[in-house]
Amino acid sequence: MSHSASTTQPTDPAATPSWTVGEVTVHRIDEVPLPPETGPWLLPGATPDTVARHSWLQPHFADGTGVLHLASQSFALVVGGLRVLVDTGIGNGKTRANPAWHDLRTDYLQRLTAAGFAPHLVDVVVLTHLHADHVGWNTRERDGEWVPTFPNARYVTSRAEREFWAGYAMDEPRRQMFRDSVHPVEDAGLLDLVDVPSHGTELAAGLRLVPTPGHTPGHLAVEISSGGATALITGDCLHHPVQLADPTLGSCVDIDPEQARATRRALLSELADGDTLLLGTHFPPPTGGRVLTDGDAYRLRPVPAVAPPSAHRAP
Repeated sequence: MSHSASTTQPTDPAATPSWTVGEVTVHRIDEVPLPPETGPWLLPGATPDTVARHSWLQPHFADGTGVLHLASQSFALVVGGLRVLVDTGIGNGKTRANPAWHDLRTDYLQRLTAAGFAPHLVDVVVLTHLHADHVGWNTRERDGEWVPTFPNARYVTSRAEREFWAGYAMDEPRRQMFRDSVHPVEDAGLLDLVDVPSHGTELAAGLRLVPTPGHTPGHLAVEISSGGATALITGDCLHHPVQLADPTLGSCVDIDPEQARATRRALLSELADGDTLLLGTHFPPPTGGRVLTDGDAYRLRPVPAVAPPSAHRAP
């Protein structure tokens, strides 16, 4: 089955959507919208009837028939003088079992560069976890070899995450992903494994890694703090805003579904009715929002990104 996801998107790379968090600007680096088939596969409990019960999901997060909207994107920011990229998406030209991820040809790197994060300038790449749609741009093809896309960066993930996969009986698609997107970074000496205690760890001033296990054992969320403001990048502890409406809804690829549910509940309870900006790695535009209590669950009050003035230049 072929999907339009494998085509280059026509968006102007200069129009980088962003949010202000204190003195920090967080840029959304779009890779590709995910096809409608993604929702029923990824979140099988989010049936059309379930989705339709929560009218606030429309029109941004779901359509009128209960089909979820999802996307693949990264976030880029400068904090503590470091250019930081959080997750690297699906990547171009990768052999993948999922047809929506297979052999993509997007202008992701042009978007990243237009936002001020040319690959050689990136200092830190945070990998929330080691799944194919979060590590793909770790590498790019050069002369038939997969080489690190960000040669001057420290690629960071949790030690618990890497050690889990080292002892896991992988199927061939996952082995392929490690061969093309993880091993070349390790072989280059660029992968930095960090011990992340239960209260989190500060990677740089204003940048914290927060353990959010369940989807994978070493899964991380990323907290940004500046000038009294806070944002949290979800990775896959939340895939879609429908999980605010029903935190019991899990992903088909959660390693430990019970732990994933507990993590979601604890996180949403902590964020509810506060000022933290939640930025979803797979949330479609408007992508960001604040968590509000809604009955015995939650909803997302959107905080849309803004494009910089340069995005409105005359052609």
